[in-house]
Amino acid sequence: MIDADRLKKNWSLVAARGDQVPLYFYSTLFLSYPETRDLFPMNMAAQRDKLVNALGAVVSNVDTIDAVVPTLQALGRDHRKFGALRGHYPAVGEALLATLEHFSGAHWTPAIAADWAAAYELVAATMADAADAAAHYTPAWWDAEVVGHERRDLETAIITIAPGTRLDYVAGQSVSLCTSLRPRAWRQYSPANAPRNDGTIELHVRAVDGGEVSSALVSLLRPGDSLRVGPAFGSGLTLRPGSGPVAMIAGGTGVAPMKALIEQIAATPRPVSLYWGARSPAGLYCLDQMQALAARFEWLELVPCVDEDMFGSGVRVGSPAELAVAHGRCTGADVYLCGPTGMVESSGKYLVGAGVRADAIHFEPTGA
Repeated sequence: MIDADRLKKNWSLVAARGDQVPLYFYSTLFLSYPETRDLFPMNMAAQRDKLVNALGAVVSNVDTIDAVVPTLQALGRDHRKFGALRGHYPAVGEALLATLEHFSGAHWTPAIAADWAAAYELVAATMADAADAAAHYTPAWWDAEVVGHERRDLETAIITIAPGTRLDYVAGQSVSLCTSLRPRAWRQYSPANAPRNDGTIELHVRAVDGGEVSSALVSLLRPGDSLRVGPAFGSGLTLRPGSGPVAMIAGGTGVAPMKALIEQIAATPRPVSLYWGARSPAGLYCLDQMQALAARFEWLELVPCVDEDMFGSGVRVGSPAELAVAHGRCTGADVYLCGPTGMVESSGKYLVGAGVRADAIHFEPTGA
């Protein structure tokens, strides 16, 4: 019997060591198993502690493993795009246990070691089994051609891709993609359209400071270039069944999955209010697209809002969450959040504090 409480306490102890933990983990993994280096991007700066934190958090919560089995299965299927094989999982587990032992010091015991090994084996088996099953019916990745690249401002581009083989997804899900301009570095983006008959996918990309991939996609990518795209994943932002009102709260390129959801809702309309925010009117990079949708669908209310409007553009000033609550749009509604991590977290707390039921607030957890 695995003692999950003991694992959680041990993980808290180790995680407190911060950046030292992933550094030790990757050094151990690459020194012991040099072949695994090719599974990771050449520049590890963006990878940092993501894998280690995910492993530690999931494995130490083995007592709730049934609740995350679908997520683990999706991760297993998704990790095929890296070239991850069942044979790689023991190497990662060995490096993880060596890292935990190193930072646990005197707290490390044979009992804790046995619990970690058993818990990791359970997680790894779930992921590997899903990956093996997926290999029988879906590719590890899709090659896609860039058929459209429109710069909306210095930092933002709307990119349209056409996978050679149809990539199935649901509005609100995300896909990861990789460009030869930045080999082996994968980044996640959410399609800005519901599935189309021609299979094309619209992506909204904003270059972020220090973002090698996003900067390349915005500034260097051209029509005719190829991208590698991973399988769709995520369920936090997918549309819940029902006919009641929907409130959408988005920041920046977080409007992309909202646009996809609106296109899906158009098949069976229901009242939708979209509050879309940016720092300034210039950040509302596809306002024309969204206004066209609002003009087309009488059930769709669009409220663009900004932190400041120095030149009197006429958009609302205020945060999307605060305005949506003030206008009564979140009452009795399913609320969808997407945008920068800090904005999603603060908006979620504000909504709960304003009396919105937590189970009515939907978003994609970070690190999913």
